[in-house]
Amino acid sequence: MSDKMTDDPRVLVSTDWLADHLNDPDLRIIDASWHMDSAGRDARAEYEAAHIPGARFFDIDAISDTRSSLPHMAPQPEMFISRMRAMGIGDGHQVVIYDNSDLRSAARVWWIFRLMGKQDVAVLDGGFQKWQAEERETEDMPPILRDRHMTVQRQAHLVRDVTQVASASKLGDHEIIDARSPERFRGDVPEPRPGLRVGHIPGARNLPFGRLLNADGTFKSPDALRAEFEQAGVDLSRPAITTCGSGITAAVLTLALERIGHRNHSLYDGSWTEWGSFDDLKIATGDA
Repeated sequence: MSDKMTDDPRVLVSTDWLADHLNDPDLRIIDASWHMDSAGRDARAEYEAAHIPGARFFDIDAISDTRSSLPHMAPQPEMFISRMRAMGIGDGHQVVIYDNSDLRSAARVWWIFRLMGKQDVAVLDGGFQKWQAEERETEDMPPILRDRHMTVQRQAHLVRDVTQVASASKLGDHEIIDARSPERFRGDVPEPRPGLRVGHIPGARNLPFGRLLNADGTFKSPDALRAEFEQAGVDLSRPAITTCGSGITAAVLTLALERIGHRNHSLYDGSWTEWGSFDDLKIATGDA
């Protein structure tokens, strides 16, 4: 199957597709790179050094719910509108999001746009790594920004809070899918964030997000993605809740679900950073 056959401007597009549309007047490109502190990388500095022509930088930590003590929770609609208008992104734009991150953080920003009711938004398959490997054009100058009107319609069904996830865990009426590594899921190793308990949400299945990707960082075919979910014990006929450490890689699972046509899904925004901090919430250890 060629890259051309995989293009879906509402989910995932190839580097060929983006190169073909790079000069479209209503195309807006976002660099959504994000790294754990332990990576020792500065996403904004890397963007300033080189990015896809016309790309804007989306700071996942800054464009978030500042009222929450949890890291980079989804922003309120008012903040999202304000920041996107300032970045020259508005109604009628086709948005393509990429990252230069091992965590595939572009999926997180894709999910935020979906949460705000935006449909014409896709992730660049393979990200900046693939774009650079193909020796495509980059630049180090920021784009000229012009304010653009934006309206949003928050899709509350796409996000879950701790109370809703606790209910789903107790009732067993959703597939809870955890994108963390098997070692973290089982509780064999400490969590990267200090002070958190180890283990997983009772009833959750483990599907490390990396299993959804090919060696070059592109997503596997829909059939192969479906097989990975099924191999993890996920019943794809049921509603799904994705989770991870802090809501970043859970969005990779969400993107994959959307890619295979599974529409009844939501993301646990607080993820293990929230669940693991509450002593009164039950945890499970070992395999699913």
